[in-house]
Amino acid sequence: MRRLWCGLFGFAVLAASLLLAAPASYAAEYPWCAQYGSDNDVTNCGFTTLEQCRSTISGNGGFCIRNPFHPDWDQSKVSKPKHAQR
Repeated sequence: MRRLWCGLFGFAVLAASLLLAAPASYAAEYPWCAQYGSDNDVTNCGFTTLEQCRSTISGNGGFCIRNPFHPDWDQSKVSKPKHAQR
């Protein structure tokens, strides 16, 4: 009988810990990335607006691009270079 109670208590503790556990964190993908550094090897994709990105790289010699991993980014809307007709 004691073994049954210990098993039930262990199961109750396990169930309570699963129910009270913190939810998984959400990794936010921001729409703008700044690339800077000596060889543009540093990328920071933590900007919500283009203006915020531009003010961050001001004086650093970098540039801002759309975050290709952002869920609202649609590659079909990217303008493709036009080739010169011969």
